[in-house]
Amino acid sequence: MQISAKADYAVRAMLELAAHGPELVKANVLIDHQGLPRKFVETILVELRHAGLVCSHRGAEGGYTLAKPATEISLGSVIRAVDGPLAEVRGLRPHETAYAGAAEHLPEVWVAARASLRRVLDETTLAQVLSGRLPPHVRKMAATPDAWLPR
Repeated sequence: MQISAKADYAVRAMLELAAHGPELVKANVLIDHQGLPRKFVETILVELRHAGLVCSHRGAEGGYTLAKPATEISLGSVIRAVDGPLAEVRGLRPHETAYAGAAEHLPEVWVAARASLRRVLDETTLAQVLSGRLPPHVRKMAATPDAWLPR
């Protein structure tokens, strides 16, 4: 899995909103606190607003806030809002793939990989990341001896 810069920035911006909530937060705060590029953040905030994850308020006292509690926003929903589906194979959803011959059973592997991503990203909320109280299965996966090793 490759996490795009856009998805990384979106999750970090949402975590900043969660940390400051329920107050309105100006884009500059998100940019400064997380060291994010302005152009990216402006685009990302529009996409998050269209996805119903962020509310924006205009004016001198305006800013952004989460559209719902951080306990109800999964990392998966944030990533989907800016990047689309969590897993794709050549532009297809894993369950839409089909192969012949030696690769006949490969779609099952792609579907399992997507299920693994969902298990982590859809079952971990902004509030859990912010507090450091990750779901037990996520902690367990991150604690395996080779989880932090590059391959």
